[in-house]
Amino acid sequence: MPGTWQGWIARLHQTRAAWFLGGLWANLRTGVLPTNPEESWQVYSSAQDSEGRCICTVVAPQQTMCSRDARTKQLRQLLEKVQNMSQSIEVLDRRTQRDLQYVEKMENQMKGLESKFKQVEESHKQHLARQFKAIKAKMDELRPLIPVLEEYKADAKLVLQFKEEVQNLTSVLNELQEEIGAYDYDELQSRVSNLEERLRACMQKLACGKLTGISDPVTVKTSGSRFGSWMTDPLAPEGDNRVWYMDGYHNNRFVREYKSMVDFMNTDNFTSHRLPHPWSGTGQVVYNGSIYFNKFQSHIIIRFDLKTETILKTRSLDYAGYNNMYHYAWGGHSDIDLMVDESGLWAVYATNQNAGNIVVSRLDPVSLQTLQTWNTSYPKRSAGEAFIICGTLYVTNGYSGGTKVHYAYQTNASTYEYIDIPFQNKYSHISMLDYNPKDRALYAWNNGHQILYNVTLFHVIRSDEL
Repeated sequence: MPGTWQGWIARLHQTRAAWFLGGLWANLRTGVLPTNPEESWQVYSSAQDSEGRCICTVVAPQQTMCSRDARTKQLRQLLEKVQNMSQSIEVLDRRTQRDLQYVEKMENQMKGLESKFKQVEESHKQHLARQFKAIKAKMDELRPLIPVLEEYKADAKLVLQFKEEVQNLTSVLNELQEEIGAYDYDELQSRVSNLEERLRACMQKLACGKLTGISDPVTVKTSGSRFGSWMTDPLAPEGDNRVWYMDGYHNNRFVREYKSMVDFMNTDNFTSHRLPHPWSGTGQVVYNGSIYFNKFQSHIIIRFDLKTETILKTRSLDYAGYNNMYHYAWGGHSDIDLMVDESGLWAVYATNQNAGNIVVSRLDPVSLQTLQTWNTSYPKRSAGEAFIICGTLYVTNGYSGGTKVHYAYQTNASTYEYIDIPFQNKYSHISMLDYNPKDRALYAWNNGHQILYNVTLFHVIRSDEL
């Protein structure tokens, strides 16, 4: 995001683990060799300095080398791949080490608290009960982070393993540069491809994680009625920072388009799009250039192209309740809630067949066909709001007053658990809460205020999975 918004959103997105990986794929795709390799062929190698940082070395081209030789071109392609991976791993290592320092600090803090807690526990009769309870509560809060510390240590070892493999490959490639034909090219290419695939798998795993915290809200704008929705497109191309704004929960069909988040924050300059039908609820979502919404007083889902302003697809969501049959606790025709995460498009609703409890369905974003469905045991009318991160449905206990995320359903395992993740309900009436996998933030509409929440995700990587 350009200008002042880039700095603002950077400060907003200070998560611990999975948060930072969106930029690594850009590094993996970006070329690092000169635009004219025949004139400026360069060989890269890597090493570590005293602080463990990656240092890239450039070797001048050999003037006698035939740049048009087929095997030379193959070698150059391998060098490019290894260099790109080396850059990606450098960033991954730097940020993993930063997070490791954080959790090690937390580990020391927990050890100190545990020692203090034991002392207080042994002589609690000599201390005030209030002090004893406060320390005990702090210890209970920090205790679940103990296994996370071990996970981070394992992640750091895995990154070091990747660095060693890249260094070994770089060494072999440099020797091959000096004496082409001394090694089996197919075997070398297989090693590079295998490492590249494992690095990609590592990044994909780091991109997802379990929700462990929600930041204080950042109020982006104050506008509109008590109810509504606003969003950005998680699949928008680079440079497309448009914001989409929909005021109200029924009997409206006008969608506002703002050119950027900065425009949305500071001006009322917008383009208006008229939908062919009014929407129902606040569960709309913009995804890959189309807006998906529930047609008012029906269980019909519509995919509407925002560029051509035409309907691309309509489909009924079978058995889904509508017209305030199975709404969220706050009402507002919120029977059907559409949302997206890292894996695609989802619908959250309830049916008579599932006794009014929440049903989760993954949808094909093109055809709107239901790909898979999960029935939960959580009553939809008791839910304040819901969102999905990495295939896990998170449900809040209410929409006003003190609010927390207290139910999670993992679709990948068809299991659920009750959790306790509080977050600040600053304006006392949340009517929309959706996760954006590109920004890795929660977008919310809270009593006429458009706000953002930062999220903290923790991840687990095991070597035997790569």
